[in-house]
Amino acid sequence: MLITKLSIVIPAYNEGATIHRILNKVKEVNLVNDLAKEVIVVNDCSTDDTEAAILRYQKENPELPISYYAHEKNKGKGAALHTGISKATGEYTVIQDADLEYDPAEYNILLKPILNEVADVVYGSRFMGGNPHRILFFWHSLGNQFLTFLSNMFTNLNLTDMETCYKLFDTKKLQALKLKEQRFGFEPEVTAKIARIPGIRIYEVGISYYGRTFSEGKKINWKDGFRAIYCILKYNVISR
Repeated sequence: MLITKLSIVIPAYNEGATIHRILNKVKEVNLVNDLAKEVIVVNDCSTDDTEAAILRYQKENPELPISYYAHEKNKGKGAALHTGISKATGEYTVIQDADLEYDPAEYNILLKPILNEVADVVYGSRFMGGNPHRILFFWHSLGNQFLTFLSNMFTNLNLTDMETCYKLFDTKKLQALKLKEQRFGFEPEVTAKIARIPGIRIYEVGISYYGRTFSEGKKINWKDGFRAIYCILKYNVISR
């Protein structure tokens, strides 16, 4: 497949203070083979000045093609991703959180297996490779490993980081999935459904991780962990 454009879907909720920083990083990255960038920002009814910050950035940086969409009520990260994915027109789509935990400079690492024509989907793992990783919470890390282990049991994959934000998909294959999870259940649901596509080629590459603490704005909590367990069981066993 000839690849000309990468769609970058950014769900945003109350990121008004830092959204310009992640957009700057996206703007600065030079994609391999001179691929074009399509940035799709979905504001999930933020209560701060996220919308004003995005619109201001869009006006001040016309060289970066940004499509902006806003939910009239807060629906959750998964719902914002559904909106963004439906609008993607690039041959491949990558998920990018609006915070500063993941580095857009590493898009080219994710793209390498695609451009080498060996992969349809690439996951960026925070738990493999020699890139920098911020040391944070033991129990959060253990929870991630458990969720990945449980997901792997049912999908028969050997991922090291199912919960990673950095997932790169063949856009048409991604858009063909009937995704339902509105909040943080997106990761186990999309993994379960993408793994069932006949002949799908899934790769994993090591990436950096600059994690945030809860005081710095991290939003996921233990309740989301239990929801992830439910979603693993739901989409791999109950409703497959």
